[in-house]
Amino acid sequence: MNNNLIKLKEVLDNNDFADIDNLKNICANYDKTHLKIEIDYKLSKGDKNSKNMNFINEFMFYDDNKLVGYAGICDFGGDKLEVNGMVHPDYRRKGIFTRLFSLAKDEFYKRDEKVMLLLSDNNSIAGIDFIKNITNDYDHSEYDMYLDMNVLHNPSFDNLIFRKAVHKDVNTIAKENFEFFHANDIEEISSGATYIIENCNEIIGKVRLEIIDDIGGIYGLEILPDYRSKGYGRELLIMSINKLKESKVKAINLQVETENKNALNLYKSCGFKENCIMDYYRLIKGIS
Repeated sequence: MNNNLIKLKEVLDNNDFADIDNLKNICANYDKTHLKIEIDYKLSKGDKNSKNMNFINEFMFYDDNKLVGYAGICDFGGDKLEVNGMVHPDYRRKGIFTRLFSLAKDEFYKRDEKVMLLLSDNNSIAGIDFIKNITNDYDHSEYDMYLDMNVLHNPSFDNLIFRKAVHKDVNTIAKENFEFFHANDIEEISSGATYIIENCNEIIGKVRLEIIDDIGGIYGLEILPDYRSKGYGRELLIMSINKLKESKVKAINLQVETENKNALNLYKSCGFKENCIMDYYRLIKGIS
């Protein structure tokens, strides 16, 4: 390698995106595995994510002008950070990702979050082996799923209201202690918004919908405990799918934990299929 350079950045620009996306395609095609890099999500947020503007989130290793290694920190607003990355097939076993991960780990220790999640496609032997050399503390696994867009979805209830959440809903939603909700989820950003479902003027569920590059995403779909097993979860999912289809998305994706059999069966019954399994391991401050 000649003239190698490590570029550190807070946020991605379009040139970074093109370099990382090209490397992602090379690695995915070579390894026949999936990479959850989240660069589309990051680029869509840009400098709107002011919380992390003072932290390094992007770690890029260049050989001359060619990107050959990448690691990225992704913060979805919870109490954990996610880290994933890749190295060009021709540049592996040279310590590139070890160096990039070391820098990402240093950044993790500067932040308030106590847990870093390291993730890899379950079928990536090299990816899982690298993670297990860092930590063997398994957290969970998720199915990445995609929708058969030809499946039709017809609502079953006619007395439910499905609408975009607004600021005045924050206190009500927060009071209900939804598991997958943070107050900043209400903030309108270019890529998506939180929606709620109401029954008789009572909020009974919520979901976050995002559209990035004509790809729809469904996140944090949740029905309050008193309303579960009554068909409302399926209805919220169908309403979410139809809302995204109204925007002419090319595809719809979601993730679900492999242990959540009820949710998995619901998604499958509505036309979702398994794409891959992502394994997550946790690194906890003070323990590693």
